[in-house]
Amino acid sequence: QVQLVESGGGLVQAGGSLRLSCAASGRSFDRYGMGWFRQAPGKEREFVATISWSGDAQIYADSVKGRFTISRDNAKNTMYLQMNSLKREDTAVYYCAAVCGRVGILRANEYDYWGQGTQVTVSS
Repeated sequence: QVQLVESGGGLVQAGGSLRLSCAASGRSFDRYGMGWFRQAPGKEREFVATISWSGDAQIYADSVKGRFTISRDNAKNTMYLQMNSLKREDTAVYYCAAVCGRVGILRANEYDYWGQGTQVTVSS
């Protein structure tokens, strides 16, 4: 029911910042739980952060807690991931995902829709 498109990735030096965007099209965006995941070569896709319908509740992976901030603007059908104090180990393809009628989902296989991904590379 939704199409997701990520943008905002790129090359940044360690300690720098990037903001990723996920634009959604389709009906009932306000009722979708949204999340960010990332995947490095040879690694499993891992959870980064998720956000409730209203944006009031957020959950973060321990590895990014205190550095990343997830948010959403339902009027614009867009979700964001502000990434600060980036580390080399943050290098990965970042994906946004949506699940209908649910919130607080941390497992990738429970999400219904996925974007194509955007590359984030953090230099040493």
